[in-house]
Amino acid sequence: MSNSERILKIIELLDMYYVDKAKCYLDHETPWQLLIATILSAQCTDDRVNIVTKSLFKKYTSIEAFANANITELEEDVRSTGFYRNKAHHIKFCCIKLLADFGGEVPSDIDLLTSLPGVGRKTANVIRGNIYKIESIVVDTHVKRLSKKLGLTMHEDPVKIEFDLMKVLPKEVWIRYNIQIIAHGRAVCTARSPKCSQCFLLSYCPWGQENVVYQSTKK
Repeated sequence: MSNSERILKIIELLDMYYVDKAKCYLDHETPWQLLIATILSAQCTDDRVNIVTKSLFKKYTSIEAFANANITELEEDVRSTGFYRNKAHHIKFCCIKLLADFGGEVPSDIDLLTSLPGVGRKTANVIRGNIYKIESIVVDTHVKRLSKKLGLTMHEDPVKIEFDLMKVLPKEVWIRYNIQIIAHGRAVCTARSPKCSQCFLLSYCPWGQENVVYQSTKK
């Protein structure tokens, strides 16, 4: 089996097992809410972010409200997401720039998005994929870890991984690959205890096959 055939089989199986995994894990109603939630998600679980934003978006109901927020108070509002001082600073000044440069609209262009404080390629691609339905690869911790195990990249740098995946994955699957891999990383290929022997991707995963052999030799 060629590598391209192996990758197509991986895609087929992900589609089969995660057919219902097509929505963003971060709760939001507007583009700017998703932008803020994604900034908060750095080094934080989506579940924790959703708990915080449930009350945060009731308190700050617009981009203007975040732009005018008292920075110390905003820090306390997002404290439980970690790195709260940086995140509060990024959110406030991101919203100021959105108002000043983009009329309060979240742009779709990746260069414009990454010009916003606190917005890197990961955050920009979350917006592009989920809001504007522009095919994008989002390299979070699950995508990075599982893509390496599946032999789709050898890099550690998220940007290099993004471009590797763009080369080997059909463009039309980029958005759902992100979400499916996150689901698989949470349910099966967990960081601490991957369930390789139960994984439907085992036959196509170089790392998993090596791990199963290694585990069997220890018994």
